[in-house]
Amino acid sequence: MSGKQRAAKRKAEEDLLTVPEGWKEPKFTKDDNPHGMLAESSFAVMFPKYREKYLRERWALVKKKLAELDLKAELDLAKGTMTVSTTRKTWDPFAIVNGRDCIKLLSRSVPFEQALRVLEDDISCDIIKIRSLVRNDERFIKRRQRLIGPDGSTLKAIELLTHCYVLVQGGTVAAVGPHRGLKEVRKIAEDCMKNYHPIYNIKTMMMKHELLKNDKLKSESWDRFLPSFKTKNIKRKAPLKKKVKKAYTPFPPPQLERKVDRELATGEYFLKQGEKQVKKAVVKQEKSVKKKEEKEKAKRKSFVPPKEKVTKS
Repeated sequence: MSGKQRAAKRKAEEDLLTVPEGWKEPKFTKDDNPHGMLAESSFAVMFPKYREKYLRERWALVKKKLAELDLKAELDLAKGTMTVSTTRKTWDPFAIVNGRDCIKLLSRSVPFEQALRVLEDDISCDIIKIRSLVRNDERFIKRRQRLIGPDGSTLKAIELLTHCYVLVQGGTVAAVGPHRGLKEVRKIAEDCMKNYHPIYNIKTMMMKHELLKNDKLKSESWDRFLPSFKTKNIKRKAPLKKKVKKAYTPFPPPQLERKVDRELATGEYFLKQGEKQVKKAVVKQEKSVKKKEEKEKAKRKSFVPPKEKVTKS
């Protein structure tokens, strides 16, 4: 085989492997699986008490939307759970996974309108656990607030660039959107918890979006265009402590009392070894009882009702 033939063959193989621009995967319809499913699958998710009122109001709409995919949804207020399961008419095998993600997002305070987007083919969700990435509580709260930004401006910028809905609550970040956007949201959230400011990732993403518009640069390396941010370890001097001059006295400090002198003064010196141990145990017991009483008193203090202001009529 000549060099030209090998080059032509290689090019033909590359053309087969590359996805044409604007190509979309055909949708999975009811005609692809007319007989439905034989086995039943179900998922249950627990929800917090404060979500009960919202879910009760929206549950009829959730059931209606899941029924379009031939899925069955149940809300158990006694156990605090949401359950989604397949039926004999369910034709899409992946619908149950989308249904599970939908109720999972509803339990994590995601609005009903955004949670239902997961049922679409091109949309997925990602729940990023950020609490375990930072040990210190104060540091975690500061970094989480940094991810949200002043008046939610940083979060809004992330949503505009990634085309994802992002909700930061508690120790998790819930994101709903396309797969590429979810990958970027996870990177930003995890980097933020590692003390890497979100603005650096946002600037890099903005540059990438501009470079994508240029057809010539699509197949080239973008390293020369992307900004590189170096970490700086700034040494901070500890504040100097002011030395307080003591008043001068020509007399030496008083001699400390010896242990034997203390025992002679209290009469403990003349006790036997067993008696000394008994006395120590009694003192230790009294201290523990006193400490226990103080703890119980502090616990009861939170249950004492505040004094009401008497209004003169």
